[in-house]
Amino acid sequence: MMQFTHYTAPPPPPLHPNGAHGGLGLGLFLDVVGAPRAASSARPWPGTTSFPTAAFSSSKISLGNLNSTSCMEQLLVHCANAIEANDATLTQQILWVLNNIAPPDGDSNQRLTAAFLCALVARASRTGACSKAVAAAVVASAAGESAAALHAHRFTAVELASFVDLTPWHRFGYTAANAAIVDAAEGFPVLHVVELGTTHCMQIPTLIDMLATRAEGPPILRLTVADVASASTAAATPPPALDMSYDELGAKLVNFARSRNVSMDFRVVPTSPADAFSSLVDQLRVQQLVSDGGAEALVVNCHMLLHAVPDETAGTVMLGAAQQQQQAVSLRTMLLKSLRALEPNLVVVAEEDADFTAGDVVGRLRAAFNFLWIPYDAVDTFLPKGSEQRRWYEAEVGWKVENVLAQEGVERVERQEDRARWGQRMRGAGFRAVAFGEEAAGEVKAMLNEHAAGWGMKREDDDLVLTWKGNNVVFASAWAPS
Repeated sequence: MMQFTHYTAPPPPPLHPNGAHGGLGLGLFLDVVGAPRAASSARPWPGTTSFPTAAFSSSKISLGNLNSTSCMEQLLVHCANAIEANDATLTQQILWVLNNIAPPDGDSNQRLTAAFLCALVARASRTGACSKAVAAAVVASAAGESAAALHAHRFTAVELASFVDLTPWHRFGYTAANAAIVDAAEGFPVLHVVELGTTHCMQIPTLIDMLATRAEGPPILRLTVADVASASTAAATPPPALDMSYDELGAKLVNFARSRNVSMDFRVVPTSPADAFSSLVDQLRVQQLVSDGGAEALVVNCHMLLHAVPDETAGTVMLGAAQQQQQAVSLRTMLLKSLRALEPNLVVVAEEDADFTAGDVVGRLRAAFNFLWIPYDAVDTFLPKGSEQRRWYEAEVGWKVENVLAQEGVERVERQEDRARWGQRMRGAGFRAVAFGEEAAGEVKAMLNEHAAGWGMKREDDDLVLTWKGNNVVFASAWAPS
C-alpha cells in the first residue's frame, strides 16, 4: 500500500493551536468551517513546498487521542470533506497526520486507516487543486512503486484456493449454497447451475462431490459461468483475477467431475454487470427454448457479484417503446426481474451485509470503515504479521476501499447493500424466501469449527448470517419464484 513514512525531514511544529501538547500526540484541533489560513514556515509534507497550519479562528473539533479508532475515522472524514471542498491546504495537513499515525504494517486499525489513506490520496489526485497537492508526494514516494506492484498482484488459482481455505468469508456462502442447491436438484435428472460469482467456480468441486453421493445417482450437471473479466474494464473488474483461461478451468472441472462419475457440461458467457448481465440472460433464454425444461432444475448461484450491478445511485435505464410508456428502472431491478422470468427453481444470494451505496463519499467512507475493520481484525488470527500472503489478502481489501471511495460511475462496482435491502429487492421482483434446512445450518457450523473462535453463525428470518465477534459479515439467502 502507498506510504510516505520513508521521508526523513524534521516534522512540522505542533498542530495544537497553543502548542501545548507537541508533536502528533493529544490535542489536535481542525478548523472544520473552511476559515482562511495564515502562511506557515513549517516543514512540508513529503513532496510539497510548504506545510500550512490551520488558522484556528472559528469552530474547532478536538480529536483527542490520535491513535484511537474513532479519531482515525474522524480524520478520514475531515480529509474527505476537505477533498470534496477542493481545499488543498487542509487536505495536505490531514494527509500528513494520517500518514504518521497509520503505518501500513501497524495494528489492524492502523492498517485499515492506511488503506483508507491510500484511497483518499487516489481520490484527491483526481480533484482540482488537491491533485497538485498530492501529485508530488506520490511521485516522490518510493513506496508508490511498491504499492503499484501490490495493486497489480492478483491471486493465482493455487493462491486463491489457499485463501478460501483460510477464512470462512467465502466458504460460508459456498457451504450454505451447495446444501440448498442439492435440495433443489432432488428428483431432477439434470441440474443447470448458472454461476454468478467472483471466485471462479471455487465452490463447484465440493458441489460435485455432494451430487456424486446422491441416493438416486448423480444428475447431469450443466454449468454456465459468467466471465466478467473479458467484458469489463480492468478498473471495474472485482478481484481476484484468474491466471488461466476459462477453457482450461472448465477442462479441469470436467475432468474432476468425471473422476466422481458425474457427467458435466461447462459453458462460459462473456458478460458484464454494467449492463445487468444482459448477454448472459439472453443466452439463458435461448437455452430454455431448446431444452427440456421439465427435466432440468435451474439454479442461479449469486456469490458476491450481484452488488457489482449498478443500483439507482449509478443511474437508471428507460423501458418502453413509446414515450408515454417509458419507465425508469434500475439495472439491479431489471436483472432480478429477468432472472424471475426464467422461472428458476432456486436463486441463492450470498453477499456482504453492508451498505456502500451512499451518494456522498463521506457516507460511503463511514459505512466502509465501520465494516471493513473486520477483515483486518480477523486476518491477525490466520496469517502472521509480515507474511506476503497477508499483504496480498489486505491488498484485495484495499482494492475494495479504493473502489468505494475513489471511483464513480460505472467504475465504482463495490455497491453493496445490506441483507434487508436485498430481501426487499427479491420480493419486489417476484421471489419468496426459502429457509435453509437444519442440515445446511449444521454443515455451516461444522465448517466454522475449522476456523478461529471469533467466527459464528446465526439465523435472521429465513437467512443464515456469518458473524465475526458478533458483527454481521456475510449473509446467505435462498429464493424461489412466488
